[in-house]
This record gives sequence, C-alpha cells and structure tokens, in this order.
Amino acid sequence: MSGFLSRWNVLALVLSGALFAAAGAVIGLGSFDGAADADTAAERLNPPAPRATFSFTGDTLTLRRVNYSARKPDGTFDYHHMFRGIEPYISWADVAICHVENPVAPPGEPVIIEPPEMSSAASLASALASGGFDRCSTASNHSLDRGAAGIDATLGALDAAGIAHHGTARTADERRAQPFVVNDIGVAHLSYSYGFDGKPFPAGEPWRANPIDAAVIVADAARARADGAEAVIVSLHWGATAAAQPTSYQRTVAEAITASGMIDLIVGHHAHVLQPITQVNGVWVVWGLGNLLSDHPTGPLLPPASQDGAIVSVTLAKGPTGEIRVSTPTAIPTWVDKQQGHVIRTTLEMHDPALPISTRAELARSHARTSALLAGFVIVTP
Repeated sequence: MSGFLSRWNVLALVLSGALFAAAGAVIGLGSFDGAADADTAAERLNPPAPRATFSFTGDTLTLRRVNYSARKPDGTFDYHHMFRGIEPYISWADVAICHVENPVAPPGEPVIIEPPEMSSAASLASALASGGFDRCSTASNHSLDRGAAGIDATLGALDAAGIAHHGTARTADERRAQPFVVNDIGVAHLSYSYGFDGKPFPAGEPWRANPIDAAVIVADAARARADGAEAVIVSLHWGATAAAQPTSYQRTVAEAITASGMIDLIVGHHAHVLQPITQVNGVWVVWGLGNLLSDHPTGPLLPPASQDGAIVSVTLAKGPTGEIRVSTPTAIPTWVDKQQGHVIRTTLEMHDPALPISTRAELARSHARTSALLAGFVIVTP
C-alpha cells in the first residue's frame, strides 16, 4: 500500500464516525488534569459496556486470471500482494470476517480448472490471514465445485492459517456453529447459500454445505444462543448476479429470519456488485458486499461495478441487562485493480500520486458508484 495514508489516519477516520456513536458511546480524548482520578473511580463503579467491532468484506473469488496473477514460476501460488494494501483497514477490527466463495483444490489436483467451476491454492488462506482476517463464511454456490475433498482442503487450509469458519463442514458435528467470546460478548457466526449449482451432496453427507432455509437458520441461531451466544451474525450467499437491488427472495428470507428475534445482523454476498444497507424488523441487513477479489470481465453481463466492494463495519455493544445493540454500519469502498496483479485497493488511493492517472480515475469512478449506492454509510471520503 502507498504510504500517503497511515493506519492511524484510518483508525481516526473510523473511530470518529458513526461506528461508535450509533452504538450509544461517546468518545473523548480527555485531558490529564485533577479530574482524572475522579473519572477513574467513576469508571470502576460504572465500567463501560462491553463492545466488539466486526468488519466484513465481499466475495473472495479466484477466477482463473486471479490464480494466474498468483502463480509463481515454480508453479506455486502466492496471493499475499493482493491483500497487502487493505490490511490496515481490516486488522484494526476485533473480528474481521471474509467470504471464501470457491474451494481450495484438493492436494495433488490442479488449481486452475475450466469454468464455471473454480478453486484456489491453499496459500490463499495464509494471504487472508496476513491481510487481517480472523474468520470466513464458506457456504456458496461453488462450495461443491471440488467435491468433499475440496471442502476438506478448504477448511484444512483455513485452520492452518488460524482462520475460523462456518458454512461448510468435514463432519456432521462441525456443522454446528461454535460461539466465541469477543470482549465479553458471546457471538455466533453462521453461513448459508441459496444453492450449489445443482451439484449433489456427497452420498450420506447432507451436512457438507448449508443451504438457505429460514426455519433451519432460526433453529441454528436458537441453538447457538443456547450454547452461549448473545449475538448471532448470519452470512447469506444470495441475490441475483449484477443486481444492485435485493431480490424478492432476499427480502422474503430476511423478513422470515429477522422476525424470529434470533438474528442481530445479516451480511450478504453473491451478486458480484454492491447492494444497499437497510433494516428489516429493526435488524441491519447488508444486502450485498460486492467483490473483494475477482476478475469478472466488464461487459453486457457484468458492469464496471463488479470491481467494487466495501469493508463494512459495525460495533456490538452489550447493555446492562445483556441486550445487544448493533451500531449503524460504516463502509470503506474497495476496488479490484485487475491490471496490476489483482491488487485490492481502497478508493482512498484515488489521490495517490504514485499510481497511474488511469488507475486513479478508475478509483474515483468506483468511489462515486459506491458512495451513491451506500449513501449515508460511507464514512471515508477522499
């Protein structure tokens, strides 16, 4: 990443925005004066409410040209350069969650295969980890592209990189979401897909990948709460390709699962373009996060917006009686630079003099598209 904007500039922009204010917090720098001891005593009597910040990104999709950009002369694959520029914008969150759309190629099998099926090398997982990600959703229409061995390879690679996951499974027990604790808040993260491109499940293993079923999602969320989760985040692979507005199917599913009172946040993927952020039954729904990493060709089927994405963040705050409040989401726009090795850039780089003028112009156009679609949520403005 170019050095014209430091990590601390980014944090200042994010922390001064709606992220914490919407959660009911007041952030102040304070001063070192005689009132400090009294303030400290007050804080001991009334400790601040537990808070945890989460960030989410769109589809990580290694189409063939992405894999070509990662392939080294010795035949291995290295994706690290693609994520390096966004690491400061990802790693500051308590938990950063990506979406891995396609599986890892099983050991001994080719990484680059004929479309529409696709896969990545196992080294994608270490690149995601170095980019700041802690967890990934893995249920997508491509989950079964490389069969059961592909699911095993995907989850094994994520495990080796220290990245937690949900959406696909190696065993029936692994399908059950395991709540985790962040800053004294118990959280469960669930992942489901609208379908799997007609591919059959491995014989006798219907638990291999999670299909969207409103009743099942609500039941899974209830079980996660029984297991200790105080907040439930659901990642949904849904929508229609290139559709910038939610479909009736998306709205029906969102209405059904938020009406249960079991869901605190929905984060969507699959449309390959950004979709709006709204509320359903008082629950924030990030309908679609576009592409974080991809190589969709611009043309009649997919517009230039298929290179757009966003890092969307929220803060969960636990009230005095245990209730969870979710802050208004905030967004940092991203764009995939296909011409320079599929590097993921934030649109802040539109003012970086080290970049070619043509790249800066594309970033400006991407920023304008995202700002228009996510009006009121984009807090980082070049």
